[in-house]
Order: sequence, then structure tokens, then C-alpha cells
Amino acid sequence: MRGRTIAVAGLGVSGTSMARALARLGAPVIVLDERDTDAHQQRAALLETEGISVRLGHGAALPKGTDLLVTSPGWHSSKPLFGAAAAGGVEVVGDVEMTRRLRGPDAAPWLAVTGTNGKTTTTQMLASILSAASLRTAAVGNIGTPIVDMVLEGDDAYDVLAVELSSYQLHWAPSLRTHSATVLNLAPDHLDWHGSMKAYAADKGRIYSGNQRACVYNKADQATARLARAADTEQGCRAVGFTLGTPGPSELGVVDGFLIDRAFVEDRHEQAQELAEVADITPPAPHNIANALAAAALARAFGVEPRAVRDGLRSFRPDAHRIAHVADVDGVAYVDDSKATNAHAAEVSLAAYESVVWIAGGLAKGTTFDELVTKSAKRLRAVVLLGADRALLHEALARHAPQVPVVDLDRTDTGAMPAAVQEAARLAGPGDTVLLAPACASMDMFPNYSKRGEAFARAVLDLGQ
Repeated sequence: MRGRTIAVAGLGVSGTSMARALARLGAPVIVLDERDTDAHQQRAALLETEGISVRLGHGAALPKGTDLLVTSPGWHSSKPLFGAAAAGGVEVVGDVEMTRRLRGPDAAPWLAVTGTNGKTTTTQMLASILSAASLRTAAVGNIGTPIVDMVLEGDDAYDVLAVELSSYQLHWAPSLRTHSATVLNLAPDHLDWHGSMKAYAADKGRIYSGNQRACVYNKADQATARLARAADTEQGCRAVGFTLGTPGPSELGVVDGFLIDRAFVEDRHEQAQELAEVADITPPAPHNIANALAAAALARAFGVEPRAVRDGLRSFRPDAHRIAHVADVDGVAYVDDSKATNAHAAEVSLAAYESVVWIAGGLAKGTTFDELVTKSAKRLRAVVLLGADRALLHEALARHAPQVPVVDLDRTDTGAMPAAVQEAARLAGPGDTVLLAPACASMDMFPNYSKRGEAFARAVLDLGQ
């Protein structure tokens, strides 16, 4: 990298880390960002003390003399900056692709995770299993810790990394080449960014390209199986499925309450290895069992022993706002799954309960809700809607579940959440679950899904006072 002038698009977390990494390797670095807020100015001032040039409010023009453009996740390929790079013959790569190129020959291998839903939980489960196997590891990537930070720690700092990758990161990663990887599931999401479901799926499928050991797919989601089997991998890499049912050869599954491996055993046609109990998984909801199976498959592909799979799953606890039980009030359970920010996530959340008063709504991100409502209608006791795109949900409910009572709060202010919880409490009866699984993003009302979940939890706790 020394001597090559590199432009970095984006002054967020990943862009800042990438700029510092490249500068430490001797490259002249120029950071570009369209925004010029106080926070960006403070961040820019810090980078400039390290000899890194920053241009705020200048995200469209490519600096003269640029040899390579490294983009942060989320910057869309239609931006003028990328058109200027193409016109000038300047290569564009993402932060993950750049990190791969910076790794030394002895760097820790990557076990990579993507999917519409469950990425973070699965990556954290995987890191817990790897730690239980006494391996030096970390959960990095889209999970919050920029993957390039691991490169700066040196080739011998880790044995293996658990890497969460978003569709944005994969879009800009043409030659990933991980040890093993999984696509957990595929459902419409971020279509406003990718343009179509086909393009979204293709970007997700990049995670399998060049894999060395295993392409782990979801047997219940044939789109993931097709991506795994079509991938251009290294010789000897094979497709490995996971299922909530009885596993066949080259699969992991569930038998009589146990997680079973028929993929990484000596004779997968005749042998099966018990890994853990379903009771070792918290919470033991169906979609979380699937997450555990995917994590176990990646760990087993890396050679982890069954005992470490069990111990890692036992010790793992999911982050907040992921199907988290808040309280029981008057015989009604209140559950916070604010992280269910799309239709597929809400569907699997709803499937964990028999009778639900559902709180939903927010920003739809270009998705529709007919399939979600059709599949979940039998579980719905009532629905409370709020947020900017609640009308899309209301219309889907009218078409596919007209018998379900719906309360439309017609509000997008933060005070709508206490009102939604009060309406849900009025509609729910003993044995019901009031479930916040919005199926939408939160930014119309809250800074992020965490703040939305916190508002829900506060409102629930106020009910009991």
C-alpha cells in the first residue's frame, strides 16, 4: 500500500478504522464524506492530527491522483463518486475486501455469517463456541467491531475470527475467500438499496465464493441451498445443510431434543454425533435453534469438538431486544423483539407464540407484508399499529386477516409507544403474548431499534405500577 494514494468513502466507524489502518501502512489517505456535521468535524480533526486528509461535504468528486477507492458499507453504487472512479479507471472495493488484501499469509481464517435475519446472534454464538474450544477469537465485522482492526493487531493475535457480513459489505467484496461461511436465510430486505431481490440474493451469495471447507445453508430455505451449490469454491469444499428436523447425511439437525451432527463425522451415512441439547439454547425459539445449528456447523467445519459446541451454547446469552421477555403482567407475557426490523424477522418471532397481540409498524424499507400476515394470521389475537408505514401493514391485514381487530394509532411520535402498550394490554387476555416485532425499521420515531425496545420495556414496566 505504501506510496499509493487511497481515497476512503465515509467517515463512519468502518471508514475511520480503514483510514487509520491504511495510513499506518504508509499510504497517503484522503477521507471523503458528504456530511459536514459537528460530529464529523470532530472526527475529521482527530484524523488530521494523524496525517490523514479529510474532505467533508465533498462526497461526489474523486480526488486527483487517486489510485484506489475504498468504500464504507452502505454507499450505493449509483453515487457520482463511483461513476467518477469508473471513468478514471480507479478500482473500487469495500472495507471487507480491503481487509482481506491487507492480511498476511499467517492471518487468522474467517468463519463468515450472513443472512436477512439472525446474523449477529449466530456470529456471537459462534464466537462463544470457539472461545469454549480455547481458541483465540473475536466477533467482528458488521457486528460493530471493524474487521480491519484485527489486521492491525498482527497475524498471530487470533486463531480464528467469527465475521458477520451485511449485504452492503458483500456487494463490495468480489474475492472474499473465507474458511467456511453460511447464508442463514433470504427474504426481501434493503430492496430500496439493492434494487431487486435477485440482486440482493446475489450479493449475499458472494460469501460462499472461494470457500475452503464448508458452505453452510438452511435446508428450509432453498434459495440458500442454491447459492451454496452454485458457488465457485476451492476443491474439497462441500455444501452442509442445517434443519430443525432429522438431519440426513451432510446435515446438522434436531432429534429428540438434541442437536445432531451428520456432516463432520467419519462416516456421515452411518454415524451421528450429539452436540448439545435444545435446552442449552437461550431462548429455545425455533429460529434461535436454527441459529445455533448454523453456528455449530461453522465451528465443526473448523474442527471444534462437540463438548465445546455444548459449552459455548450454554454460556451464550443474546443481546437485548432480541425476543427478550420483559415482564408478565396480569397473566400476559410482554416480549421485546425490536430487532425484528423486517417482515421475515417478524414472521419467525410471531411463530414462537400461539396467541399474540402484535405491536408493529415503522419504516418499511421497500418491503411488503402480505406473506407475513398470511403466514401469521392464525396466531394474531389483535394488532396495534404505529409508525410512518403502518398503512402498508393495515392493508395487508385487511386483505389476509380481516377478522383480527386492529388499532391504528396514527402516530409517529415517541409517545406512541406507551399508548401502543396500553392498547395491547387492553386487548390481551391471560395466556396471550404482547409482542413488539415491528417488521419495520425504527428511524421514523427512534434513533435505532434499541431505543424503540427500551421505550417498549419502560411502558410495560409502567403497567405493573
